[in-house]
Order: sequence, then structure tokens, then C-alpha cells
Amino acid sequence: MRLQNLELCAVCAALLMFVGCGGPAGGPAGGAATAEKHDEHDHPSEGPHQGELIELGKEEYHAEMLHDDDTHTVTIYMLDSAAKAAVPIEATSLTLNLVAGGKPQQYALSAKPLPTDPTGKCSCFVSSDKAMCEALDQKGATGRLNVTIAGKAFVGKIEAHEHEHEEHKK
Repeated sequence: MRLQNLELCAVCAALLMFVGCGGPAGGPAGGAATAEKHDEHDHPSEGPHQGELIELGKEEYHAEMLHDDDTHTVTIYMLDSAAKAAVPIEATSLTLNLVAGGKPQQYALSAKPLPTDPTGKCSCFVSSDKAMCEALDQKGATGRLNVTIAGKAFVGKIEAHEHEHEEHKK
């Protein structure tokens, strides 16, 4: 009888290890989840404005980037570690460094405080630079967002991505 209980425990332990973190259970087919669960917290794949997330630090903060090809506008929102709440910062602009077509380029986004931002701080930055929108759309374009939050410098990677232009019209 004791041997059967031991065998049952071993089978249960093996099943638990198979189903553990990162397993296929509970997710959509093909693993295309909107948020991954790992280490007991969510990893969202898009921000509250349905934009591309840029990780800052070890997920200490996030930036959410949207760009509208029709108006040639790029908007970046500063967000908390969960990529949900706005984080107003003491900056009048952000710097976006891109490499597109093998050429390094640098762009500035100006502060556009939201009504909820406290005086002297901003959580939204905008640029209507057509060249920046075109650079972001180039195949293989990559970049870095440089930002200082509470006196600490952060650099977030912007990865090349393929997309349908309709997806980015917000």
C-alpha cells in the first residue's frame, strides 16, 4: 500500500513540473497570449493605449510608443512597472535614437502634459516628425529611448517589427 502512495506522489510531482510556469495550459493556441505569466506577475504585450511597450530597467518602468502614419505623429507615454498607470517625470523632452537603413538618427519628443500630470511633470511626449515615422517603419529599424526618471537614467530598446499600417492608426 505504501508503494502505491509513493508512486502516486511521483506521478503527481511529474505532472506539476510539466504544467508549471510557461506550459501550454490555459493559453491561446500557438502561445499568442496578450500577457505572459511568469515569476508571479504579468508581462503585458501592449500598453493601455494599445501601443508598443518599451521596457525600462528591469521592468522598473515602461514606455508605451504609438505612431500614426497619417499625421506623422509619435507619442510616448511613461508608465509604471505594470505598464498600466501614468508616471509623470521631470523632463521637457525625450530622446529617441534610431538606426534605420544603416544610418543612425536622433529625434526629440516634446513634453505634452496630460490634465492629470502635476505641475512641472509630464507623462506624455509627442513629435510630429515625418522622418521619424518613416524611420520607425523601415524594415530592420532599431532604436533606443533615453529617459531619466527620479534622477536615474534608463535606456529602453526599440526592436524592429513588421506591421500592417492599419494597426498603428489610433
